[in-house]
Amino acid sequence: MTAAGGPIVAMGGGGFSMEPDNPLLDRYVLDLARAASPHVCFIPTASGDSADYIARFNAAFERLPCQPSVCSLYAPPHEDLRAFILAQDVLYVGGGNTRNLLALWREWGLDVMLREAWQGGAVLAGLSAGMICWFQSGVTDSVPGTTGDPLDDLSPLACLGFLPGSACPHYDGEAARRPVYQRLVASGALAAGYAADDGVALHYEGTELVRVVSSRPEARAYRVERDGSGAREAVIVPDFLGAA
Repeated sequence: MTAAGGPIVAMGGGGFSMEPDNPLLDRYVLDLARAASPHVCFIPTASGDSADYIARFNAAFERLPCQPSVCSLYAPPHEDLRAFILAQDVLYVGGGNTRNLLALWREWGLDVMLREAWQGGAVLAGLSAGMICWFQSGVTDSVPGTTGDPLDDLSPLACLGFLPGSACPHYDGEAARRPVYQRLVASGALAAGYAADDGVALHYEGTELVRVVSSRPEARAYRVERDGSGAREAVIVPDFLGAA
């Protein structure tokens, strides 16, 4: 753990919800925890606490060396939410509507609790909405456009700011992501940042990017920066977590 906080694993896509038969990223997250059999809490706020999503989490993590639980803000089972959050070793955020996620977290004070947990050494992880939420800003489809053009369905969103810069998930999985992210960085609407293909995770210790890993051998990450009136993209080849 650094002075800023514990690990953050920000996935462009993947994990149990996208790769149910490929647990490489989820195992990687568990291996960063401070306990041999860590308490892992799934936070499915962005999906509206989808029952199917929760069932898939439980099915996946009950097979792994951990103690899984779920934090619902729609039907909170814990009188002391802060104590529950601070008792977790891993806090794993699912995908969905990032704008709704941030609004609900702030209403409940969960954003403050998550920062406290992270500063205490807990692992923060997640994909898609659960990726970009940790950064200063990100590319989101939480507010669909009105033109019917997929490029109009993506927009910048201010996020929690635990990590510096911006982020973009699903870089290879959704055709509009790459051109929109580059356009937003080029215009200054988003700060420079990182994009990640599905199956790629950015591993931070505190606020420092220390490793990029993948569950798919061909998946990549990218550093995207403003370059004059355009954007410059630098490829990052991850460490593949599977067999060589």
